[in-house]
Amino acid sequence: MKSGEFSENLKIAYGSIRGQLLRTILTALIIAIGIMALVGILTAIDAIKSSLTGQFALLGANTFTIQNRGPNIQIGRGGKKPKVFPSITYQQALDFKEKFVDQPAITSLSYLATPVAEVKHKNIATDPNITIWAADENYLHTGGYEIEIGRNITATEVENAAPVAIIGQELRNKLFPNTDPLGKVIEIRNNRYKIIGMLKEKGNSFGFGGDKSVFIPISKARASMSSPNQSYAVNVMALQGDILDQISSEAMITMRVVRRLSPKEEDNFSITKSDNLSQTLIENMKYVTMAAILIAAITMLGAAIALMNIMLVSVTERTREIGIRKAVGAKSETIRSQFLTEAVLICFLGGAAGVLLGIIIGNITSTIIGGSFIVPWLWMLVAAVLCLLTGLVSGFYPAHKASKLDPIESLRYE
Repeated sequence: MKSGEFSENLKIAYGSIRGQLLRTILTALIIAIGIMALVGILTAIDAIKSSLTGQFALLGANTFTIQNRGPNIQIGRGGKKPKVFPSITYQQALDFKEKFVDQPAITSLSYLATPVAEVKHKNIATDPNITIWAADENYLHTGGYEIEIGRNITATEVENAAPVAIIGQELRNKLFPNTDPLGKVIEIRNNRYKIIGMLKEKGNSFGFGGDKSVFIPISKARASMSSPNQSYAVNVMALQGDILDQISSEAMITMRVVRRLSPKEEDNFSITKSDNLSQTLIENMKYVTMAAILIAAITMLGAAIALMNIMLVSVTERTREIGIRKAVGAKSETIRSQFLTEAVLICFLGGAAGVLLGIIIGNITSTIIGGSFIVPWLWMLVAAVLCLLTGLVSGFYPAHKASKLDPIESLRYE
């Protein structure tokens, strides 16, 4: 198609669209919804993946956790529930830490004392959504946390079950606005704790942040917030990234000794590396991606049907116009290309609106989870190709029908 002919087709298509503006808007709106679903969800997924990678990078690629169960990561109904083994007792966790002291690694013990707690200071209280972690003197280091002011829990405080606590930024903002929290006393479940430190802001994406958390000595937590069959987690951080596999193997052997397993018995504990956990989460995102593509496909199918209908109506209404064009020398190919151009133009108008809305929605999600602004160039290209194909497929039959009209019969049409 020559540039002059293409320009003329665009003018004719634009004039036709203006002549049936309401039907065009409705059709373009259906297309926009489909593209918005595709681009919006996939942009949000890209933001989530980026945030996940960043969150686990903070934990360190050379860190792993030993627990009595694997990570329970399920999106939708897919995947398998993790196997649950006998609890790792406090004595077993201590024995492991003692036996592992000669390895080039840092070992810490911890458990989730409670995921929902109310923290008070005098007559001010937080919402009951604060996570209380029972931790030893090494936990903040192996967990990738940093102290902003104050200090960490000491081994002596763990040994003596001292009533001390380290808080996250949100607790400081809620309980001690514009005040230094160090030395202040907070109350958790009728127990009083002196604040000795505050963490740097880390964010709370996917539950891995510490801003809504309080960390207390594990020995103190065992006395007030521990279930009878409590299982403890052991975090291990290799001092060098290139020896992680070696340290992991040593940890497995050591834990088998601690758990008194015979050579024939299988492991009754799970070792989870931080980078493996992030990859598992990211891989599970494929179900959300498939859902987004399915939603977009169904919506675009409806849009294609609607567009074909509007084009058929357009052919009927413009039968006399087509007859006049053919009578003055327009070829069938020219008529066909004019109607195809109109169909594709409607698709691109709807697609452009859908891409814009999708980017906005996707980046709103990114902002909520603390991610950066994302321009989904790949999904924009996919959306453009999808609009082009939709326009060509839905516009081909009406365009072919228009090109085959008999000029004499068309001129008689009323």
